[in-house]
Amino acid sequence: MMPKLLLQAAAAAVADRRWYGSGGRRGYLPLRHPPHVAPGRFTACLLAVAAVTTTFALALTLHRPDLSSAAAYAASPRGGGGAGYAVVINTWKRYDLLRRSVAHYSGCGGVDAVHVVWSEPEEPTEELRGSVLNCSDGGGAGVRFVINAEDSLNNRFRPIQGLTTDAIFSVDDDLIVPCSTLRFAFAVWQSAPSAMVGFVPRMHWLADPGSNAKEYRYGSWWSVWWTGTYSMVLSKASFFHRQYLDLYTNRMLPSIRDYVNENRNCEDIAMSFLVANVTGSPPIWVQGRIFEIGSSGISSLKGHDLQRSKCLNTFSAMYGHMPLVATRVKAVDSRTSWFW
Repeated sequence: MMPKLLLQAAAAAVADRRWYGSGGRRGYLPLRHPPHVAPGRFTACLLAVAAVTTTFALALTLHRPDLSSAAAYAASPRGGGGAGYAVVINTWKRYDLLRRSVAHYSGCGGVDAVHVVWSEPEEPTEELRGSVLNCSDGGGAGVRFVINAEDSLNNRFRPIQGLTTDAIFSVDDDLIVPCSTLRFAFAVWQSAPSAMVGFVPRMHWLADPGSNAKEYRYGSWWSVWWTGTYSMVLSKASFFHRQYLDLYTNRMLPSIRDYVNENRNCEDIAMSFLVANVTGSPPIWVQGRIFEIGSSGISSLKGHDLQRSKCLNTFSAMYGHMPLVATRVKAVDSRTSWFW
């Protein structure tokens, strides 16, 4: 049976034009609608999509748009470029987990290549390189290390030379998404290539809706479960267009990247802000089972949610507004759902 895509609510519509920026630096830029994107060879399915916004702006807030580069990008392929998608694995001194992740993702159908983002002070040893590269033996996708000179969480969003696909699946080294679930999420992304499409939803809300002070709180999974609402999908397991790598690294305010470096947190929130501000639309949460194979990380540290709330308020102050858009949309594969 051919799979169908069920979106449980309609995404928010976006105006044809939108203001970008804050303070004295604003740009007026038309949002463009990308052409129809044909499913890839692994996604020959029927997609019943409820008004998913597929707008993609060509410049980022807080910087005056470069109309020449915008025009050049407008003429380039949009969404679904290449035969599949690239997997970008962020790793840090968890070599056994890295080997397991590379072995898994390099064997999934539709994966064009696996890129390992390396930010440790010392380059990977020849032994480690060999053991990781051997994980893809047997006809799997090719694997390469992306070596960075400095340790920074921003490295996971640096542009990668040699990408041949528009779609990127960003994932941490301790998360395993089954290949069939990953293939379904890729089909969802193809229907909305300007959106972030992922498996880990999170929420923001006003601490005091009745107050004039705009102070925000970060909501973890339990907030999403309780309210059925979310405004972010974390980049620890999400698809997005490769153009956002360039926007994050070269067009976003340097002060945001500096904040991420200083606090060693919130690069995923920064990316959520960027995408929401460019599109004016919410992300898309794909319901699917994912498996954590590690037991430690930044999210396990004490005071994590408090730090994340601080990031929300700091970034919204830098943007001059709160770009995140809440939604109740959820993409569900009807083949694995009792009710749809």
